[in-house]
Amino acid sequence: MKKVLYIILISVFSITIYSCSSSSDSDSSTTSTTTDNDTTTTDSKMPIVIPTHNWSSQVVMAYVIGGIFESIGNRVAYTPSDSQAVYESIRLGDVTISHEVWQSAFGKSFDAARDKGGLLDWGDHEARTLEDMGFPNWVMDKGLCPGLPNWEALKSPSCAKNFATPDSGGKGRWLEGPQSWHGELMPQRLEALGLGDLWTVKFASSADALWAELAAAEKEGRGTIIFNWTPNFTDAAGFTFIKFPPYYDGCIQEDGGDGKCGSPDGYLKKAVNAKFPETHPQAAAIFKKISFTTSQIGAMADLVDTDKMAHADAAKKWLADNKNVWESWTTNSTNALVWDQGSWDSHNWQ
Repeated sequence: MKKVLYIILISVFSITIYSCSSSSDSDSSTTSTTTDNDTTTTDSKMPIVIPTHNWSSQVVMAYVIGGIFESIGNRVAYTPSDSQAVYESIRLGDVTISHEVWQSAFGKSFDAARDKGGLLDWGDHEARTLEDMGFPNWVMDKGLCPGLPNWEALKSPSCAKNFATPDSGGKGRWLEGPQSWHGELMPQRLEALGLGDLWTVKFASSADALWAELAAAEKEGRGTIIFNWTPNFTDAAGFTFIKFPPYYDGCIQEDGGDGKCGSPDGYLKKAVNAKFPETHPQAAAIFKKISFTTSQIGAMADLVDTDKMAHADAAKKWLADNKNVWESWTTNSTNALVWDQGSWDSHNWQ
């Protein structure tokens, strides 16, 4: 009888231990799940995916913003992305944010993705943008094309010959950026303005090829007209944009116009995947605040294009030298976002 009682007690004790162990495992699993998915006070552990493109300020700024996110404990990943297709990637969730949406070059791609749903407009930088054809200031100093920056100076054969290159067939050359940036916009403009007999458009392989052309033209003492943009490192070096006929909505051929117009002064915008404010509320609130000026963006590019630093190293230097700029965006790490009458607004959860 004692032996039977002993067996029963052992069995009850074992069942009790197993029950407690199972309960403990279950509670642990629930806590872990809650912690991993509790984005009210803590961002998701999933990395924020930041795209990199093919011009210096964009890549340096990617690492700058990534460094800011990492400073509050977020994980970050960088991915090379097509500068037009990236907005569809953001909409679908393959990329998390975009920090340099240039209106002239990428506005239509941005609008198309936003209108489909899944991508949010996350505000503008303080800097305004211009993307167009222009020349280094020494072109005017040397008198290579009297009448510049007025576009009508380009009608002169004596001007055009000063901009000829071995690949231009005896014509003056405009060196555009990579064709993926603007398609046939510049060739169409050149023809629409009646300059096709004197000038031709060639496409650079990259932004670096544009800067190499600036250096080569100055060394050779010939004129050069290249595609450029502001904000950029060339702002400090001295660069002038050609004054084409003013832009107006619908003037370019793609929009049904005659193409006889320059580029618009435009926004420099930010975009995010629609789920970003939910999965990473603290990072989303910080990104909402981030706003760079023309000089700040130019300085980022200058570290690479003039000082020849690697992009990631340039970002580290910029962050170290400009704590007074970016730390103010992160001072309240409990700052998150709430949906308020159709838009995400900053909210202090303390």
